[in-house]
Amino acid sequence: VDIFTRHGKRIRGLTEPGRMVLSSVELIMKEIDSLKRIGKEYASQDSGSFTIATTHTQARYALPKVVQAFMQKFPKVRLSLLQGNPKQIAEMVQKDQADLAIATESIANIDGLVSLPCYQWEHVVIVPPDHALLKSRNLSLEEIAAYPLITYDSAFAGRNKIDHAFELRGLKPDVLLEAIDADVIKTYVELGMGVGIIAGMAFDPERDRNLRAISVGHLFGHNVSRVAVKQGAYLRSYIYSFIELLTPGMNRKLIEQAINEKKDSYEI
Repeated sequence: VDIFTRHGKRIRGLTEPGRMVLSSVELIMKEIDSLKRIGKEYASQDSGSFTIATTHTQARYALPKVVQAFMQKFPKVRLSLLQGNPKQIAEMVQKDQADLAIATESIANIDGLVSLPCYQWEHVVIVPPDHALLKSRNLSLEEIAAYPLITYDSAFAGRNKIDHAFELRGLKPDVLLEAIDADVIKTYVELGMGVGIIAGMAFDPERDRNLRAISVGHLFGHNVSRVAVKQGAYLRSYIYSFIELLTPGMNRKLIEQAINEKKDSYEI
């Protein structure tokens, strides 16, 4: 089989079989590089680089204590946090720009990724201290819909569950403002522009003294934050440790089993 096209004794290019061979060689070289990297990393399991792709809500409110505990355990690891919406952070893992992604259910069932549940959380309604909704004994969707709403952009933090709950009751709330992070939502609620709906983890009574939170898990249900890695990926030991810190009850054996199986989403 001819690999090259020739003009006399000169090589002019590749034949169709030659292009197929080149493609295979490129894949082999990538695998060789990967094997070299694994060898180097295996020799030094407590140092190296680690990139997490996540949303603002997770980075700002859910991860700080986990990251702090991780860095105390692995001080030689160089940690990077990349932020984006769920679609963007999933693509970062798919393209090997990040080792893992952390977001809500939206990163489940994505081709080439395996996602594991980390923890559950619920939304809260936030209002100024003198707001009428604070007098309600069992807050309803109808009561909330009577006010302009300030909440997350449609790509973030369980927004689909909020929309779905209103739709089921035939309600069309006036969404005055959409934002990608809770800090922006809280700012405009403090100004009295509307009622906010945010992730419960984003509300801190000590820090948010000009606001009050009302639990609305009975209206919007619970959400599950998930961690996603590339299917079949090689993960360094400290990445397993990070996932274990993030997810109570998770261990390396379960993580490896998930990564190497064909399922793309796991539940607790």
